[in-house]
Amino acid sequence: MQKFNCSNCGHIVYFQNVHCVRCGSPLGFLPERLTMSALQPTPDNELETIGEQPLRVHYCSNSQHGVCNWLMRRGDLSGLCRACDLNRTIPNLSDNGSTAAWAALEDAKKRLIYALMRLSLPFDEEIDGKPGLKFDFVSGAMTGHADGLITVNLAEADAVERERARQLFAEPYRSLLGHLRHESGHYYWTILVDRTPHIDKFRRLFGDERIDYECALSQYRAAGPPTDWQSSYVSAYASSHPWEDWAETWAHYLHIIDAVDTAEANGITLANDQDSANRFDSYSAEAFDALIERWVPLTLALNSLSRSMGHQDFYPFVNPSAALEKMAFVHGLVQAVGKERAVRRASGWHGEQKVLPNLSNH
Repeated sequence: MQKFNCSNCGHIVYFQNVHCVRCGSPLGFLPERLTMSALQPTPDNELETIGEQPLRVHYCSNSQHGVCNWLMRRGDLSGLCRACDLNRTIPNLSDNGSTAAWAALEDAKKRLIYALMRLSLPFDEEIDGKPGLKFDFVSGAMTGHADGLITVNLAEADAVERERARQLFAEPYRSLLGHLRHESGHYYWTILVDRTPHIDKFRRLFGDERIDYECALSQYRAAGPPTDWQSSYVSAYASSHPWEDWAETWAHYLHIIDAVDTAEANGITLANDQDSANRFDSYSAEAFDALIERWVPLTLALNSLSRSMGHQDFYPFVNPSAALEKMAFVHGLVQAVGKERAVRRASGWHGEQKVLPNLSNH
């Protein structure tokens, strides 16, 4: 994630902040500019962003629950920001601890939406007859995806329960953001791959998704991954079915671009080809190899730092060449679609196009 500064005093601020700790200015995230902005009251008791080209804004209605700091333009009467408007079901706020759980889920979801915005990927519009993303945050449900609806079990917001599940399933990593990235991968498979010219290459890389999904998962749960799974997959679970391989690969791709972006924004780069005059933008990188050249030394350094503090590895995975080839496929699709949509929007397109561009060269 990019680095943010208070537009009033210049102090460092963070994505979830609602006040600047130095000057006390109220803060909010302005999605149309992908930045945090300090706010000031106007003579007529409204709010205005501080800085160049000030805007009249108001907070999302969910700010009253302490779960959202996103801003909306004056005149937008929907009440909910672009991210909160994706919620179909939220926790019962009368239940003990539900608001804190919802806040954790919202933070993870908004980090996902931020990344999708940076990539110019569709998420809140119908694409080729397929609905946009929606979210259910509920107790006792199974975390998963179906037809654009991502469901997350509220227990995943409990650190103790999440760690218990991580150990039960012998996972090296488990987080709310990881869940959402993975489940969003299932959605984008339907948008970017299913019934497109890319399905044949997908099957060459990931396998034939037409094999019975439930049978494949049952077999995985009973027997575990193949003994040589480390040579082909980003994780053991990725070996269970081609759809899960894609979703895991997608999630790791989002892990990588966001972590590299955050490191670069904070002046941390270990790449041999670094250009001090221009910060590397992992979200719009043309070459996948350039991204990995930054990612590998970064993870080695951060894993060593984590161990020096007595913690588990920052990134407890080793990506084999076969997994990197799959990730490069994801990268090519994402970059091509994002750039095409960015060009269309710059020319006045506002999302009416339902069919994605031809990506036959990727």
